[in-house]
Amino acid sequence: MVTFIGAGPGAVDLITVRGKTLLETADIVIYAGSLVNPGLLDYTKKTCEIFNSAEMTLEQVIAVMERGEREKKSTVRLHTGDPSIYGAIREQMDMLTERGIEYTVVPGVSSFCGAAAALKAEYTLPDVSQTLILTRMEGRTPVPEREEISKLASHKSSMALFLSSSLLEELGRRLIAGGYQENTPAAIVYKATWPDEKIVRTCVGELHTAAKENSINKTALILVGDFLGSEYSRSKLYDPTFSHEFREAVK
Repeated sequence: MVTFIGAGPGAVDLITVRGKTLLETADIVIYAGSLVNPGLLDYTKKTCEIFNSAEMTLEQVIAVMERGEREKKSTVRLHTGDPSIYGAIREQMDMLTERGIEYTVVPGVSSFCGAAAALKAEYTLPDVSQTLILTRMEGRTPVPEREEISKLASHKSSMALFLSSSLLEELGRRLIAGGYQENTPAAIVYKATWPDEKIVRTCVGELHTAAKENSINKTALILVGDFLGSEYSRSKLYDPTFSHEFREAVK
């Protein structure tokens, strides 16, 4: 069996209990070395074979998995955050299916969750935003035209941008062109939950300058929206005048 596991956003104790248990018993681990905290490998047993996929092609990764199956070994594919978000797992799963190799997926804590925790923020505030957009700027990997940043920005909802910290000058322009004000709150969270985590609070119009002043050009999540401000309405769920299935309103 091959198991895809979300390693979490960085801190070694933010992997799920299930993920840690499977990591501890794995015979082979293929980890995304460019992003996964190497401290997670300390959970593996001494006899475990470890491969860094940052140095491998897709075909090489699959070849290791195939060998593991032939040798009746358990293989863990360790991805950063949650593997369903920019994890490039679909192509791996399809190739395993073609080869008749069974696999399963264990979810993980994504960096957008880790970043919100670091900021002590809530993406979905009443009367501010009830929508969170997870997206990225196009780079060598294209983005569908309908998902171009300025079009998504027109919603003025909460936004978390992955893989975009080296493109902040253009990102800021597109966010403003789409509808965000220059003074819309923003944050740059470098390596959320890692020991060297860094938080930079800024605004949309100053994203590029703030990143440059703090020497951040990679491994950072960009958060944008009024959820980072101070204005919001109280939740109805805990409002004493609001009735629901479990509680009657106070008269």
